[in-house]
Amino acid sequence: MKHPEPRPDDDAPRDSVDDHVQRWLPVLPQLDPDIEGAVSRMSKLIRHLARVREQGVAEYGLQKHEFDTLHMLAGRGGRATPTELRTDLGLAPASVTGRLEALEQRGFVLRTPSTRDRRRVDVELTEDGRAAWRSALDVVGREEHRLLGVLAPAERRQLADLLRRVLLVQEKTAPDEPLPRHQPAARPLTEGTPHGPGHAPYPRRSSGADSRTKRSADSGRRRGEGGR
Repeated sequence: MKHPEPRPDDDAPRDSVDDHVQRWLPVLPQLDPDIEGAVSRMSKLIRHLARVREQGVAEYGLQKHEFDTLHMLAGRGGRATPTELRTDLGLAPASVTGRLEALEQRGFVLRTPSTRDRRRVDVELTEDGRAAWRSALDVVGREEHRLLGVLAPAERRQLADLLRRVLLVQEKTAPDEPLPRHQPAARPLTEGTPHGPGHAPYPRRSSGADSRTKRSADSGRRRGEGGR
């Protein structure tokens, strides 16, 4: 397949993903450079922000799981039930209890009898807990603004709108629904989704003919091994 023609922005500054795409196009001629570039850049930025968050969390004396719990609690207005936190965090009851006990010992949360049901408890974010959460959160926020500050407000809005359209496709797929095995005919056929720069693309699933050929070869190999 003929490689895509150079686009008008080919004279723009190059990043590591450009080199990654250029390296793989001769190997996978059907690779869509725009899809590959977009997915690789998103993955690279997500990994970078995750590292920044870990550094910010550690800088303010928090562990990742402690920050996550404080973050979910703050997102519920600073007050929630253990069941609500368990749902938000996707954890087992015992795991949430252990986290809350440790955070309470540090003075970051307070467990009090529920005002709606005295047999239950509510978890409340303390001032110290809110301060620790905000300090760690600000580290990530500053880096997000630094990175996206290269875009004008209208460009940031456009980027958010475009990503929303992509995410809506994913969110409309039921969790147990199998992923489509083939791209629509009108779209460019891709070889799979690489992890990003420095990683090879996932191999495409073999066609029926390829699978039959492989099964035949495997069968012949087993017969040959049995004759030894």
